Amino acid sequence: VQLQASGGGLVQAGGSLRLTCAASGGIFSNMIMAWYRQAPGQQRELVAFVSTRGGTWYADSVKGRFSISRENVKKTGYLQMNSLKPEDTSVYYCNMGRRLPGYWGQGTQVTVSS
Repeated sequence: VQLQASGGGLVQAGGSLRLTCAASGGIFSNMIMAWYRQAPGQQRELVAFVSTRGGTWYADSVKGRFSISRENVKKTGYLQMNSLKPEDTSVYYCNMGRRLPGYWGQGTQVTVSS
């Protein structure tokens, strides 16, 4: 399984970004799809995941601001990030597998300026 993340960038606080994770190989619909993030000097943390049946989970720090989704036909997952805060600044990684953590994609940098 190969994962390609995109959509990161520099945004002002209060702004929005949409991250995309395109998968190749594997059976996308059989795998949980997740986003993790890692800020400098900190451990990688789970931000959100969407199950094979569409159920979602969010870290408390992003609940109500981020939305995760998936399109199985396109083998693509998304993370819509609204009301961004400077503390959301991190490298964001997509991840997929039968259980988490699974396969890792390369990260995409998200920087939120105050």
